[in-house]
Amino acid sequence: MQKNLAFRAWYYFRQGWSIYFAFIIAATNTMVTTYYLAIEKSFFLKEIFPSFISYFLILVVVAIPTLIAIGYIHTKKSQAYQAEIDIHYEVNPYARRMLDNTEEILRQQYMLNKIIFKLAKNEKLTEKEFEFINQIKNKSEEL
Repeated sequence: MQKNLAFRAWYYFRQGWSIYFAFIIAATNTMVTTYYLAIEKSFFLKEIFPSFISYFLILVVVAIPTLIAIGYIHTKKSQAYQAEIDIHYEVNPYARRMLDNTEEILRQQYMLNKIIFKLAKNEKLTEKEFEFINQIKNKSEEL
């Protein structure tokens, strides 16, 4: 971990910047720009939003629930989020390895359960089952 300290700091910096700082700056910039360049110059909109504070409060009351709903729909109801996760597993070797390991663990657990049930019934194990147990033991010792 110590040898990667600079890269870890760079990663944390980028996360803080892109997720939190840039979000706040972008939201503030959007509100200020839209109010002072569009709303303030429009008579009709100026009646709805007489001040920047009223614009801000109405925007917060309307935008936050709307954006929460959009985020929920994106994550829970759309195919877009599933595609993002698929891409994440395709390009991230650590995530791919975790998926492969999980599949292997489930396969081994299934086979070991079959063997345990067989032994519980006082049935003899086949040579193939002995070999499977030996392979699992060897892999476990390697890890």
